[in-house]
Amino acid sequence: MKRQKLFVAIACAFAFATAAVAAEPTDAATDAAAADAADAPGDDAATDPTRLEGVTVTARKREETLQDVPVAVTAFTSDRLDTLNVQDLSGLAGQVPNTTIYAARGSTSTVTAYIRGIGQSDPLWGVDPGVGIYLDDVYIARPQGALLDVFDVERVEVLRGPQGTLYGKNTIGGAIKYVSRKLDKDFGGYAQVTAGTDDELDAKAAVGGSFDANGMLRARLAVASLNRDGFGENLYTRQPVSDKQIDAARFNLGLYATETFDVQFAYDWMKDQSGVRGAQMLAANPLAPDYAPLDDRYDIRSAMPNVNDTDMKGTSLTANWMLGDAWFLKYVFAHRTSDTDTNIDFDTTPLPLVDVHAFYSDSQNSNELQLNYDGGGRARGVMGVYAFNGRAGGQVLNHFENPLLPATATNPLFGDTQGRVYTSSIAAYADWTVDLAEAWKLDLGARYTDEEKHAIALNRFYTDGSYATAWATAANFDKKVSFSNVSPKASIDWQVTPDALLYALYSKGFKSGGFNIRANTTAVPRSGEPFKDETVDSFEVGSKLSLLDQRMFLNVALFHNKYKDIQLSVFTSYTLPDGTQSFFGDFTNAGAGTINGAEVEYQFLPTPNWLISGNIAWLDASYDEFFDRGVNVADSQRFTNAPRVSGGVNVEYRTPLANGGNLSARIGYTYQSEVWPTTDLSPAIRQKGYGLLNAGVIWKIDDAWSVALQGTNLTDKAYRTTGYNIAAYGVLTGFYGPPRQVTLSATWRF
Repeated sequence: MKRQKLFVAIACAFAFATAAVAAEPTDAATDAAAADAADAPGDDAATDPTRLEGVTVTARKREETLQDVPVAVTAFTSDRLDTLNVQDLSGLAGQVPNTTIYAARGSTSTVTAYIRGIGQSDPLWGVDPGVGIYLDDVYIARPQGALLDVFDVERVEVLRGPQGTLYGKNTIGGAIKYVSRKLDKDFGGYAQVTAGTDDELDAKAAVGGSFDANGMLRARLAVASLNRDGFGENLYTRQPVSDKQIDAARFNLGLYATETFDVQFAYDWMKDQSGVRGAQMLAANPLAPDYAPLDDRYDIRSAMPNVNDTDMKGTSLTANWMLGDAWFLKYVFAHRTSDTDTNIDFDTTPLPLVDVHAFYSDSQNSNELQLNYDGGGRARGVMGVYAFNGRAGGQVLNHFENPLLPATATNPLFGDTQGRVYTSSIAAYADWTVDLAEAWKLDLGARYTDEEKHAIALNRFYTDGSYATAWATAANFDKKVSFSNVSPKASIDWQVTPDALLYALYSKGFKSGGFNIRANTTAVPRSGEPFKDETVDSFEVGSKLSLLDQRMFLNVALFHNKYKDIQLSVFTSYTLPDGTQSFFGDFTNAGAGTINGAEVEYQFLPTPNWLISGNIAWLDASYDEFFDRGVNVADSQRFTNAPRVSGGVNVEYRTPLANGGNLSARIGYTYQSEVWPTTDLSPAIRQKGYGLLNAGVIWKIDDAWSVALQGTNLTDKAYRTTGYNIAAYGVLTGFYGPPRQVTLSATWRF
């Protein structure tokens, strides 16, 4: 009942704000006020709310201004990302409503992303993500390496809610679009050096321009080297853990043959050699009585090699062609690969209780042909076809041991998970907007997807740690499964006044089904059967409002989602031939759930020098059905990575300087309430509500030079992002977010 009252209260506040805007006069005085406020200090549209309408997004695969698009989307320009000190995509957490994003467990650059309580935390190749990540219109299919570092970026867009019509499968929670800096005619670039705590030393640079006076041939090269000592130490090997060593580069080359036709080539590369992440033992392990839990949340005592390497490469070719005044044709071809070699010591001790050495390999090709129409009349839209072919696979070597039991064929237990998953998908989509009247617009869209998955799995047990001689097989299958899906979308929006947009939206999204490549079909035969697509039907109403003569922007969204066939990664116990218990990574369609939520984003300019911005979000996610061995246990289950309340606020003071530069200071606070990071619902891994304090000062000396002093988690709050609970081997560990970090950066732009 309390949840319903809160939802009704937010809805009433939304209606009241809308009525207030509808009653405001909209005349030339408004435009004059906006023009005056545009002179307020700030480097870009995102830092000046009176200019927010100038921020261009491509949420509907056509250029629109942020306040005009009837979609729940948050956009950050390059300068805004610098102001908020967003170093990689995980820095968006707390800045975007109902968005959780962090580095996955033992990795530095593998992403875990949830939006509105929907996502996926399992990084293995048999499972697809629930939030799509795009680099310059190219979908990144696997999470390894997808926690992109921010450098030479034009903007980042976060689309909340299912994006199945325009972006396809695996955007059931939403989409994150990373847009790199465009190719300019004029020569220019920048160089930046950053030093900070834990011996952080980062270098970023970019340079670009045209090779001829007409700007027909243009290029841009951007590089980054990101380095930091560890937050903790491996007390057994005396090596750092939770360190950072990432090198990255992007190269873009464009041929602008005519005013109506251009071809652009892009190459990106990333190498992560950061080493393993530290995890804290949350309780004494009865199998390792000599190793009590450590006080430091990042220190470990592992005998495994400090290897956690990821290589990611991508190439793309984009052709843009204006076909007259109304039609625009775009073609994108992309090829991406990634390889990962990582060690995970689940127990964090020198004993090989649960030690895993994993190899991942991924290759993908995609083709998209897109046709946009806008003839200046009542109708405009986009249609296209998309094809994807991918191969993902690898091998996971498992070493499980109980030193308190006698040695047998199953103690220690050496096993592996190996195989490949081939995905072939083709889709056709269309999204069309029609002006019903001067203030009313109707948007209709749909996407049809046909997909085949071919899984090959060979999971065996071995006689020793060489993994050369197998003594039994857990699973051996070569299977195919096909899926087809139609994801419709319908919305209507009403431009109540030039400063008030209301919309209502229905959309459907889905995440691909597949096979559990960790299956143990010998012990649990059904684990080799395919799991189904998960789907969500989303109903949303929202507003984009401008108040107080455009000194305040207020965007509100209320949504109701019906979530079906939810895919969950769980541990399932089974009995070994000698009668002892072990476990394997199982995967299931647990059931169904309902997700209700509300989101408010705001920017307020009380004076030309002060800017207050932020968001607040409420989420009520609960299971309607959750079947465990045929029993509905929905009442005892919780959604993972779905805090009830979250949000953030930033207060900034900005003032111009006499020499033409400016000085800005910011203090920010982000908060999220209690969250369950893992499906086993361990109370020890559960993270209680917490807040993080951040601050920064940026001195723009002149048009060329600037200096920034930034700090994150200034109170050094300890907070868990995820962990492991493996009762069969006494493992209970937690992974923590970064500690207090302070950096000093110098940037030269030319």
